[in-house]
This record gives sequence, structure tokens and C-alpha cells, in this order.
Amino acid sequence: MSCSPGIAAPTARRSTLAADAMVLAVAVVWGASYPVTKGALAHAPVLVLIVYRFAVSACVMGLAARRELACAPRGDILRGIVLGAILAAIFTVEIAGLALTSATNAALIISLCTLFTPFLDHGLSRRLPPPVVIAGAAVACLGVGLLVGGLTAWTFGDGLILLAAVLRAVMVVSTQRLMASRPLSSRALTAVQSATVAGLAVLTLLLTQGGGALAVRAGAGFWGSVAFLSLFCTVAAFYVQNAAVRLTSPTRVGFLMGTEPLFGFALAHVLLSEPVTARALLGAALIVAGTFAGLLADRREETAA
Repeated sequence: MSCSPGIAAPTARRSTLAADAMVLAVAVVWGASYPVTKGALAHAPVLVLIVYRFAVSACVMGLAARRELACAPRGDILRGIVLGAILAAIFTVEIAGLALTSATNAALIISLCTLFTPFLDHGLSRRLPPPVVIAGAAVACLGVGLLVGGLTAWTFGDGLILLAAVLRAVMVVSTQRLMASRPLSSRALTAVQSATVAGLAVLTLLLTQGGGALAVRAGAGFWGSVAFLSLFCTVAAFYVQNAAVRLTSPTRVGFLMGTEPLFGFALAHVLLSEPVTARALLGAALIVAGTFAGLLADRREETAA
């Protein structure tokens, strides 16, 4: 017996709310990743950290999804590799930028993906985002500007983080467009992406520095950071994002992920004692206002559609 619209609608709303909650949890975890990564970079260079982080992630998710991977369509695996290549570019640029700027700046500038995602998502459909989405993104960007200290205070590292924000928007939209209605599970997709990132990082290291570059002399703190970044910030977070983006729109995911810099900002202060000023607090408030204004507008558009 088929479900009536009255039953299906609340179920769909509950699924969307669950997806929103999951993405918000990812934002919290990724916010914590900035100070943790900043600390790990004191013991290993960018590519080496990426290799270990994603090798662990690939092993864990590969074991969890081994049956799905064994029977996955070749086309889905290729799509996962493409998304993994985008992910490799994101993390290479983002972690390189983090090595050259503060954890606070990195966490805040990355939120500009909330501006790029709706424009890219709607632009590919040859339409403009709703006016409130545009206004919300502009307010969030103003907040980031206040937090960072204006364009004149930007460094090369900040510019790399900005590029990572653009690539994140590409990632969100590409995942939705490439994987919507595809049979490959979210955990199998995460395994393919992680293996692709680790493989590309290893290949780059071998070609540029040789196998000896993978040796790391570090204590338990570094390996604890690798475990946190692998299990929470990659395995759990990307599994959730890959699942959530199939249940909601890229614009909604982009705006919810826009709360990430607030958590990164707060945790950078708590864990690394980076300063908090009145201007920074005002910028944080603008990010919250812009993010949720855009989220509400996108929800209204979905309801009307």
C-alpha cells in the first residue's frame, strides 16, 4: 500500500531536519580541526599529514564498505575518484594555507564557501539565488571581513584558504550532481575519496621528495591528532556530508557548513589562546545572522517548489 502525501510530507521534513542536524555536527567537528591541524603541522609537513590522515580513513571506511565496493558499478567508482581528486585539492590548499596563517583566520575565511555554494548551485541551473540568500551571504562575508581585519590584512596563507573555500563549494555541488540517485553508498563513496586523496598525496611525495619523506619523528600528541582528524574529521564527517547532501540541497549544506568558522574561532581561542576582540565578536554575530537568513530563505524556496 502506498503512503499518502500527508504521511510522506512529515517524513520528508524529518529527514531534512536530521540531515541539517548532521551537517551542523560536522561543522562543530571541522571547527575543531583547525587548531588540531595547526598543532600537527609543527611535527609534519602538509603532504605527510594528508597521507596519514587519509590513509587511516581509507582503511577504516574500506573495511566498513568492502561488500559495497566489491559490487559497485565502475561508473560510480570513477565518480568517487573525481570527487576524491577535488577533495585532495581542497585539503592540500587548505592545510598549506593553515600553515601560513592563524587557525582563527583559516576557520573564518573558509566560511566564504557559503557565498560560493548557492551562486554555483543556482548558476549551473541558469538562475540567481533568492534575494535573501544573496543578502545573507553578503552579511556573512562582511562578518568574515571584520573577523579577519579587512583586505589589507590578508596574507598569502589567507588567499590559499579563500581558494579552498571556492573548492569546497565545487565539492558540495559536484557531490550532489554526480552522486544523486546513484547506488554507491555514502560510506563506500567516502572510502573511494579517502583512498584517492591518500594515493595522490603519496604519489606527489614520491615524485618530489622520495619515500623517506613519509618518516615522521613525533610523539603521541601528533598521532592523537592524526587519529582525531582521520576518524572524526574525515571518516565520520565526510560520511555524514555525503549522506546529507543527498537528502537536502547544496545551498542548505553550504549555509549550515558556514557555521563552522564560529566553532573554529571559539576553539582556536580555547585551545591555542588566539585573541578575541569586540570586532571579532561582531563579525561572528554577522556570520550567524547571514548564515541562518540564507538557510531560512532556501527552506522557503524548497517548500514553495
